[in-house]
Amino acid sequence: MKKKLRIGVLFGGRSGEHEVSLLSAASILKAIDKKKYEVVPIGITKQGRWVTAHDAQALLSGKPAPENPRLAGDPQATPTAAVLKRGDEAIIIPPVPAESLQPLQLNVSADLAPTHSALDIDVIFPVLHGTFGEDGTIQGLFELADIAYVGSGVLGSAAGMDKDAMKKLFSAAGLPQTPYLALLRSEWRNDPRKATRLIEKTLNYPIFVKPANLGSSVGISKVHDRSELAAAMDLAASFDRKLVIEQGVGGPGAKPRELEVAVLGNDTPEASVVGEIVPGAEFYDYEAKYLSDASVPIIPAKLTAAESKQIRKMAIEAFRACDCSGLARVDFLMEPARKGKKSRIYLNEINTLPGFTSISMYPKLWGATGLPYKQLIDRLITLAIERHREKQQTSFTRQ
Repeated sequence: MKKKLRIGVLFGGRSGEHEVSLLSAASILKAIDKKKYEVVPIGITKQGRWVTAHDAQALLSGKPAPENPRLAGDPQATPTAAVLKRGDEAIIIPPVPAESLQPLQLNVSADLAPTHSALDIDVIFPVLHGTFGEDGTIQGLFELADIAYVGSGVLGSAAGMDKDAMKKLFSAAGLPQTPYLALLRSEWRNDPRKATRLIEKTLNYPIFVKPANLGSSVGISKVHDRSELAAAMDLAASFDRKLVIEQGVGGPGAKPRELEVAVLGNDTPEASVVGEIVPGAEFYDYEAKYLSDASVPIIPAKLTAAESKQIRKMAIEAFRACDCSGLARVDFLMEPARKGKKSRIYLNEINTLPGFTSISMYPKLWGATGLPYKQLIDRLITLAIERHREKQQTSFTRQ
């Protein structure tokens, strides 16, 4: 019988998108083909502790982490972990502060500490949205461990997370964007009047104020005039040291169309049909995405064939501009239609680990394109293995 691939689904984490990650992971764990894969749930608590098996399932249910959680790699923790053991020697390091990750160390002399058998994972499926999961940090760990993983590498993940760096790459690729400005938190706090003058000199209201490194619309505000600016800047600054301020599309009173495309692939990526979100709020903020059912997805979006072709082409160009791989959702803003004037389309941002519940836009877009959720999971795992094998062709020494 052919050996099942062991897939580690990694979720949770220390970011502001912890809860979104739990929703995505629960959906994947429910849908993934258990006949084809042995699945290992691996959770990271908000305090940064890594847990597996029973305690990972508890984390998915929103239960608090136990005082002494079963740690990833302990085959005595549950029958699931015992089944997965391969015989590699490992020890669990004595507890470190709760703010730190709980590491595992391989092939350490048995007289230093009790040994345990390591989990033998073929592919990691990270569902860590936001900071420490979508920004290249965890991808660097996978690279050091030489393990296949779903999604973009260090560069693509970091560029896709940092909206300022992302926009610079889009600009270099000649992709159309709305005017924007990036400021450091220290610049705002040290001299808010100077920062305000710079913003108002560069951009026209309404504007959007965002943390540069976060997702799921956390910390984002729409600012209609100066009276709302300080609160928006302070909110964004609580989430990141760098802030991105963007000019709204269409001007005062205008509500642009919010369009999304799912991209899938490595060196030869493909784009899904174009979808549209009609927000239940003034814009597609965190509440509109996750806490309300008032927002309406339209798949496919009502566009001309030429508009759809242009947007899908731009999505692939954005994917390549950031050196992404595996998956990404690319978001666009389209000016409101005006009589006798062609609507302009602006690239908004790319998300390298978008929401992945069965009703999230990324899977829904591929479902409408002819790739169902369970098959999409299979395809992403295959792409991870292909990318890892391709990397094995690279020489890292002169010998």
